[in-house]
Order: sequence, then C-alpha cells, then structure tokens
Amino acid sequence: MRIGYSHWGFLGGGITDTPDGGRSHRRTLLDGLADRGHHIVLLQANRDLAEAGEDFTHQYTWDEGIPPIDALMLEWRWPIAGRNTTPCGSAGHTCDLHRQRDLIRTYTRGLGLPTLLWDKDLHLAPDDPIRSDPAITVCEAALFPHSGARSLLFPVRDACLDTADPERLAKTRRDLPLVYAGNQYDRDDAFDRYFAPAARHHRHLVAGKWPRTAAWPHVTFVGRRPFAEVESLHRRALTTMLLAPVRYVACGQFTQRLFEAVLTGCLPIGAADMRGVDRVLPADLIAADGAEATRLITHITRIAGTERHAQLIADCLDRLEPFRLSHQVPVIESALTPDTTVGVEGAEDLLRRCTP
Repeated sequence: MRIGYSHWGFLGGGITDTPDGGRSHRRTLLDGLADRGHHIVLLQANRDLAEAGEDFTHQYTWDEGIPPIDALMLEWRWPIAGRNTTPCGSAGHTCDLHRQRDLIRTYTRGLGLPTLLWDKDLHLAPDDPIRSDPAITVCEAALFPHSGARSLLFPVRDACLDTADPERLAKTRRDLPLVYAGNQYDRDDAFDRYFAPAARHHRHLVAGKWPRTAAWPHVTFVGRRPFAEVESLHRRALTTMLLAPVRYVACGQFTQRLFEAVLTGCLPIGAADMRGVDRVLPADLIAADGAEATRLITHITRIAGTERHAQLIADCLDRLEPFRLSHQVPVIESALTPDTTVGVEGAEDLLRRCTP
C-alpha cells in the first residue's frame, strides 16, 4: 500500500529550537510500516534537509505535490496564531496547516481515500465535525481515547525492549537524582505540585523551553538542548517525572518521555491522578504529591545499583509492552484499507478545482 504521510517535524535530530517530540518515534513508525511492505511518501516539506542539513532522501521519499497514494495518514496540525494562520509567504509563516487542508480536500473529501488522523497532541475538539467523516479514522496516543477514536500509542522498537538489560542499567553511574527533559506547554500545575517541591531537596536539571519560571527560583533551568542530548540527560539521572497537561491526564496519554527515560534506566515518577498510570508504572513509582515524590527519589537514591533498583527498571520495561511497534502497525493497517489508487493527473486536477 502507498501511504501518504503528513508530518511537520523531523526524522533526524532536527534543530534545537523546536518542540518536535516526534523525533523519538517517527522513524520507528515509518520503518515499521516499510518493513511490512508499505511504501511511504512524505507529503510535507523536507525540514530535515532544508533546516537541519540532514539528507535522508536516500532512505525516504518526499513529495510536496499530489502523488498517487492509496491512503493518507496525518499527524494532526492545529491553528497556531502568528505561524500557520498567517498568509503564505509572510514572515514567520509555516505551511503545515494549509498543506494539511489541501491534502484532506483532495485525497479524503475529493477522492474518498481512507484517512488516519493521528491527534498526537489532543487538540482536536471532541465535537469537531471531521470526526464524523466516513473516510476518516481518528486515533489518539492515549490509553483511553475519546469516544469514536482508536488508541495509537507512540511506538517503541521491539528490539529496544528485547535487548534492554535492567541489571546493566541499574549499575550505570548516575550523578543526577532528578531530571526533566521537555517543554513547559500547559504543565505549570503538574510542575508546581510534583517537580518543584522535589527540586528543593534533590539536585536536578530541567531542559526545555520554559519561558515563565519566576515562580520557581530554586529550580535549575538549562534551556533547550539538542535532541541528541535527551538520551544522555536521562542516562545521567536516577529519576524523572511524567508531567502532563490536564487533557493528557484525563485520557491517559503518556508521551515519548516515558520510554525515552525507561530505556536508559531512568525511573519515571508518575502522578497518582494520571488516568492509567498504574498500567505504565509500578506502585512504587506513583506519587500522590510533591512530598511523596521527594521521598521516592530519596529511596531510589539509597537503593541505586542494587537488585531492587534493577527490578524496578525491569518492571517499567515490562509495562512498555503495549507501546511495542508490532502492536501499533496493525492499528494503522486496519484503519487504512484502500479502495482505489489516485492517479497523478486526476489528483492534480482535483486540487486545482478544490483550492480557492
């Protein structure tokens, strides 16, 4: 099957000044589909080459026109004032949103192609009319997706889970009790309740875009770091925290930070009010408040390198089973059952007729 894939991000390390968390799993997913015999055509701009100077054109196919495809998969984009809502060509404009609209207008509504809309950030309103389009299957990276949506989790390579060694990871020397790698977006409340109290008692670092930090003068913020440094930060740390916006908490959405940390042996501490947290973390790593999180970090510091430490890592690895790539690819295949293949000439003609 030829799958047209729309994403606004990078396959490689990209640039430092970007919130693109998809770098941790996007190639994993694309490679998994390719290994199943599907041909992937990337339909947005090649930002890896244009912005980061990384050339993946020998491995992947980009096409900013209207190529022949059997099905469409979208990493959902939403309006962002001053960026993708401005006129094309104006200062600071990005083309992701109007390109997405053209793809939906042409392939989904114009030609009725099966379309998977992956709402990775939970920005699609529950009552958005697009959810009722018969050609569209909405998927969310959540354990408890909204009514009518399917669960499509951020994938982890099977080989990474199969080869992870808890005992070796437990014996890794770690100089930081606590770290957080991620951006501020809608996480102030969780940060204030869990991370900030623990940061008063444990050495720590916070990497990411946090433009509003006046409320936490005792916290060490180090700004955005290149994507390649995320793994090394986790390898330095005994623990991290799963800080989530309210909309993630309600649906049980756990970001790529979960497996990025666990695969390096960095133990995540989760908030007790996160729906489904007991599915992804053992009870010993779930905290009701900042004081309990502080005590957990103290305990983990004391057992570092022991058999109990290795067992906690092993338990976290076991709970990543639902995120396996081999479980996610069939979700995509079941949603994208092609009825037709789009001819290039026909699609280009339809786009001309449908575009205002």
